[in-house]
Amino acid sequence: MKFQDLTAFEIRDVDREHVLVVLPIAAVEQHGPHMPTGTDNFLCTGVAEALERSMPDQVLLTPTQWLGASAHHLRIGATLDVPLDVYIDSLMGMARSVLNDGFRRVLFLNGHGGNIDPMRVALRRLQNDYVDHLLAATCYWDVADEFIRQNLEGSHKFVGHACEFETSMLMHLRPELVKDDLRKNAGELVTDNLDGVYISRDLKQRTAEGCTGRPDLASAEKGERLFNGIIQNLTEAVGNLLQQPTGREYEEHL
Repeated sequence: MKFQDLTAFEIRDVDREHVLVVLPIAAVEQHGPHMPTGTDNFLCTGVAEALERSMPDQVLLTPTQWLGASAHHLRIGATLDVPLDVYIDSLMGMARSVLNDGFRRVLFLNGHGGNIDPMRVALRRLQNDYVDHLLAATCYWDVADEFIRQNLEGSHKFVGHACEFETSMLMHLRPELVKDDLRKNAGELVTDNLDGVYISRDLKQRTAEGCTGRPDLASAEKGERLFNGIIQNLTEAVGNLLQQPTGREYEEHL
């Protein structure tokens, strides 16, 4: 079910207890020389819509929130950002809108690394007010981490930025938007983790051109394989979420 395709009367009749409301969140920001600024939005929306198609009676999918927490890209330009406190409040407002309408299961489905911390903070702030609800969040790639690692050729066996993974995925979903002649090895990525210590660095400090890894190793075939694997894993994860109890006390969760 797609939230914006339904009338208020149709949404009123949706099962509040046994349907998961999926709130996709993404970003519009620079993605190096070969990828469009809407990459995260296109990929997250594509995954979310495929999930809804695979579970149309169990998922109520809202439109993708395309504006994300992207301050670490601003110095490169071509980036739309919202301050962290405003973004956290926006996520909380989105969740409250459906929770206060009676829905008991909510999932933030994220497609941008910069949104990870704020979406978790948003859920922590909501927790005490909705203690007997299921409040969940994931990046769409986290549910298929090992599968993704096995299908990447480069040494960067993780989801980066306009990398082998994202480039392959977009070559599958929107190939006309990828500047194929500009794909190349992005070079060394300056670390943000030294001996287990997090170092706050923006993308202008960490990358040569605002992208990471080996986009030159990307392909549409690899993207299709990755996309299908993610949907399979995500569908299973959502099925498991729908089986989780929503009680207030420890005994109710055993």
